[in-house]
Amino acid sequence: MHTAEGSKCGQCAAKDMVRAYKEAGYAGVMVTDHNWGGNTAVDTSLPWDKWLDRFFEGYHHAKEEGDRIGLPVYLGYEATQGHGHDFLIYGFTIDWMKQHPELKTAGIPEQFELIHSCGGMVIQAHPYREADYIDRVMTFPQYADGIELFNAGHLAHKEGDQDHSIWNEKAVALAREHHLPGTAGSDQHHTKLFGGGVAFPTPLRDLQDYMDRIRSGADYILTDGKRWYDKYGVALSE
Repeated sequence: MHTAEGSKCGQCAAKDMVRAYKEAGYAGVMVTDHNWGGNTAVDTSLPWDKWLDRFFEGYHHAKEEGDRIGLPVYLGYEATQGHGHDFLIYGFTIDWMKQHPELKTAGIPEQFELIHSCGGMVIQAHPYREADYIDRVMTFPQYADGIELFNAGHLAHKEGDQDHSIWNEKAVALAREHHLPGTAGSDQHHTKLFGGGVAFPTPLRDLQDYMDRIRSGADYILTDGKRWYDKYGVALSE
C-alpha cells in the first residue's frame, strides 16, 4: 500500500490506510511508498539521511497504528527505475539504507546486487502496465526474485473502468517462462479498497518469513481482488 506521507499519489494518511485494511479483513500489510525515482512525496534534494527519515514516516505511522489495533505492518518501498519500471523492495533496514547512499544512483542490476547483499528481495511490480509515466514496457526477470502476477488495480471495479487484466495474464506467462515465483498486491492509494494480495495457510512470523515462503515455493494462493489463483497463476474454482 501507499501512504500520503510517502507517495504523492497517496490519498490517505498511513493510519487511516491501516484501519481500512484491518476492517477489510487483511492479516497484514506492506508499506511500499514510491522512492526517489518515482512519485515520492518527499523533497529529493534533502540530504540522504534526512530524506530517508521523512520518506519512512508513512511506514512508522502505519506501524504505530498497526501495533495499536493488531495488524502486522511490514517495511518495503517501490523503486522506480529508468523508463518507469517499478520494483517492490523488501528485506532491508532503514539503518542499512542510510549506510548505502549509492542506492539512489544504482541501476537495475546494481539495485538487485545491493538488495541481495543485505538478504533482501526484489519483485518486479506490474511488469506489463501501460501508463503515461512508463516510456516503454520492459521486463527484467534476470534482476528479480519474483514477479507481481496480480495487481488489483488492473481490474475494472466500477462501471466505466477499463479492464486491464491482460497485464496480469502477461505477468503470469512471464513468471512461468523464467520459473520465478509470483506475488499479488492490492496497490492501494486510498481507503476504498478493492482487494488483492497473498494468502498463506498460517500467519507470517515476520517479513523474513514472507520472503522465505515466496522464495521456497511454500503453499500460498493469490488474489486480484475478484478471484483466487494458485501460486502459479492458475484460477481456482469459485
